[in-house]
Amino acid sequence: MKFTPDYTVIYNDDDIVVLNKRSGLLIAADRYDEDAPRLDLEAEKEFGKLFAVHRIDKDTSGCVIYAKNAEAHRALSMQFENREVQKIYHCLVHGYPTWETNHVTAKLLPDGDAKHRTTLNQRFGKEAVTDFKNLGKVGPYTWIEARPHTGRTHQIRVHLNSLGLAIVCDPLYSGNQHPVLLSEIKKRWNGDENSERPLLSRLALHAYKLTLTHPKTGEKMTFTAPYPKDMEATRKQLKSIFGVDPQAEI
Repeated sequence: MKFTPDYTVIYNDDDIVVLNKRSGLLIAADRYDEDAPRLDLEAEKEFGKLFAVHRIDKDTSGCVIYAKNAEAHRALSMQFENREVQKIYHCLVHGYPTWETNHVTAKLLPDGDAKHRTTLNQRFGKEAVTDFKNLGKVGPYTWIEARPHTGRTHQIRVHLNSLGLAIVCDPLYSGNQHPVLLSEIKKRWNGDENSERPLLSRLALHAYKLTLTHPKTGEKMTFTAPYPKDMEATRKQLKSIFGVDPQAEI
């Protein structure tokens, strides 16, 4: 596996490449932010021409698949369009929901306000479906699994918002930009508060798993993107203190 500042390679063959991207990278060109760093342009230096078949938010880390040729692009795009791809995300939210699972079907309107945010709109919005699972309380936070069945812009973030929940350090949908600090969650913390570095200070949303059919072989494949360093450090510390692991198979 090759490590770069922007991505690691999860899988690679003649037809597809699956990457684990860092937070802060666009998947492809964006009309609102033409100069933002892009994963496809960076990865094309290594793999040649790539075709985007789905998108995840710029601020989200995790699993992204690209096609390497027109045939693979067509086949994968149809799988996403027909909702045949299983997507699993993990996120850390403020507070603690009382439910174990939740099925959200609120319709969403992309670019619904002046900040280009997606808004709830039952009349003009597009169908959006997300299943959530409570993975466990960790102090002031909760780990949540999200399975979006549609691919609307900011779908997970807005559907969580509709349940009264905000993802940690969400720059668009949360008023709380306070980072995760070990000094605030560990009772016996002996560090220096003036020099403490946050465990996590960006959107705590990670595209964890992707399950789909290989466009050429027809094989069903599941790709898992390990947590990036900041999210992994947070997971380990919260597991050590509260005994909850979002990666545990339940």
